[in-house]
Amino acid sequence: MVFILCIYYVTCFSVLSCSVLQYQVGQLFTVAEASKNETGGGEGIEVLINEPYEEEGEKGQYTHKVYHLKSKVPGWLRYIAPEGALVFHEKAWNAYPYCRTGEYQNSNDFLIKIETWHKPDMGTLENVHDLDGPTWKTVEVIPIDIADKDVVAHGDYKAEEDPALFKSTKTGRGPLSPEWKNDLMNKTDCPKMCAYKLVTVKFKWWGLQTKVENFIQKQEKRIFTNFHRQLFCWIDNWVELTMADIRRMEEETKKELEEMREKGTVRGTSATEE
Repeated sequence: MVFILCIYYVTCFSVLSCSVLQYQVGQLFTVAEASKNETGGGEGIEVLINEPYEEEGEKGQYTHKVYHLKSKVPGWLRYIAPEGALVFHEKAWNAYPYCRTGEYQNSNDFLIKIETWHKPDMGTLENVHDLDGPTWKTVEVIPIDIADKDVVAHGDYKAEEDPALFKSTKTGRGPLSPEWKNDLMNKTDCPKMCAYKLVTVKFKWWGLQTKVENFIQKQEKRIFTNFHRQLFCWIDNWVELTMADIRRMEEETKKELEEMREKGTVRGTSATEE
């Protein structure tokens, strides 16, 4: 039997006063930096492919990464997982404003698919991915407020990555008040950008449906929340970069990750046991 879990994450970035293309630069910069923060001691991220692609009129950047997780999953999952099961492959086709990611261990047993639309709005659109009626009724919509530190796990919180405290030197943006979304709704001259992420999970682990669903739902929300809080608070590092700068940075990061993964200690996020 295949269990299917669909979650819909809505993250608004109007506060960045950025277009979809500007957000792309910030996102790619943050991916590179966050990857380094999560790599070391035999674990972390390995970049196999990062190259342009074109298929059926769609143009973008294709990446194939390998995630060596081990300590980044809870103990109960490490206990039941067979040898090699905690090495995940991620294949992503990034063609803004639409992006699709297939993240999987084995396509017959376990699949996480993430589909993203970046839209110039405040997160008010419904069913952006145009799911059929019965499927859409099963989807849980989860808004993410990057300024709300109450949704951040205690061990993940860093004051320097808190949008409610951060003020950009280069742009003057921030800190974010609890009413930042409402304030921006009335600013007609402010560029608006929202990331709509549809997460679909399929797995064949009989007897573990609820436990795996709860774990994946919490982890995806945790990842999306922490990542976009960093994206905002790192804006002074990426706001002046071009896509050419990003591509050079990605090539340098690939080499750094290869070295970092083989030495030092395990770094970055560790999974909760909940």
